[in-house]
Amino acid sequence: MGPTLECVSCGSTFPERTALLHCTKCGDGLQLVLDVRKVSYDSLASAWKGRDRGVWRYRELLPVPYDRTVSLGEGGTALLPVSLLARDAPRTSVFVKNEGQNPTGSFKDRGMTVGVTEAVALGRKRVICASTGNTAASLAAYAARARLECVVLVPAGGVAQGKLAQAYFEGARVVGLRGSFDDAMNVVVDTADRLDAYVLNSINPYRIEGQKTGAFEVFEQLGGKVPEWLVCPVGNGGNLAAYWKGFEELKALGATDRLPRLVGVQAEGAAPIADAILENRKEIRPVEKPETVASAIRIGNPANWRKTVRAIRESAGLALKLPDPVIVDVQKRLAREEGIFVEPASAASVAGALRLAREGTFRPQDTVVCVCTGHGLKDPEAALRERADVATVEPTVKAILAALGGVPR
Repeated sequence: MGPTLECVSCGSTFPERTALLHCTKCGDGLQLVLDVRKVSYDSLASAWKGRDRGVWRYRELLPVPYDRTVSLGEGGTALLPVSLLARDAPRTSVFVKNEGQNPTGSFKDRGMTVGVTEAVALGRKRVICASTGNTAASLAAYAARARLECVVLVPAGGVAQGKLAQAYFEGARVVGLRGSFDDAMNVVVDTADRLDAYVLNSINPYRIEGQKTGAFEVFEQLGGKVPEWLVCPVGNGGNLAAYWKGFEELKALGATDRLPRLVGVQAEGAAPIADAILENRKEIRPVEKPETVASAIRIGNPANWRKTVRAIRESAGLALKLPDPVIVDVQKRLAREEGIFVEPASAASVAGALRLAREGTFRPQDTVVCVCTGHGLKDPEAALRERADVATVEPTVKAILAALGGVPR
């Protein structure tokens, strides 16, 4: 069942154990293709049942050596029912896949455990990425675990402090660049060549392999069912493409006979993929200066746009773009009404589902899964901008009750 490294556009194939990031014939991205025709899903499911939850539960469908895994216990995140859509879609089952429960607080850990394991298998000593924050934090942690040198390139002043602090404390060498994340991506491959470093952005197909396990978990958590809809925030686009790949593999294995419809949600100030879908264009138009409070998806020229656009279209899915105030409002509602504190980019998926519910998109008895990609503490500045001033009073019951406006009834 060995995988084949294949170009997503022209179909050219390459040796599996290679550090290639782009097709040498057409320049497009690469993906790992597993031949599952001789594999029984029943036998896989039987093996999985005896293992702990997490990415490596699905080791047979991951293209790296299991005996050398670099792991921090990633995956196995909760699928939580939420009621935010109950008024607009009363008979629709809505869940949040809470990826903020991963070791560094974001979904990036799923891909990084596989990507860094591959770096070790290749004998690499140094890893590198460009990042809006979550990738930097995750790569730094897994590089530290594997005793690898880590270099991260970030847009100066454009990364949430919670994420930057993680990368620093985990030992990464952080370089701030004058410009955007897209500028960092433009130089990361050439910088890696000079440093003999292994690139671990989502253009690395091994990253996608780890992230696809989110689809396997959703399937198992729903009792062996594929949701009718999967809604995901979109920045660089790799995560939505990874979920699609995971569900496609489940179908190829015979575990299910259908696939979900995908919804990609972007912020209005950084929506090149959504614009291409909404305007029915074949190519994206990069956003020169992307702006949104959702820093994790503040990307104007997404590297994985072709994979993402293809996945949305193949699934008969949808793309949305939402204004920042709508995203922030849903972020607050998730925290106050459901106890789920996510960063703004994560809330975009639930905000998108809420809009679709109000438009009557979902049918009764549909199951909708919203992927929330990162914990709210990843971006504390965004949350604190919304806070009210804290009343400071004397340490007496009378003063406390006065500050609270009296005894609650």
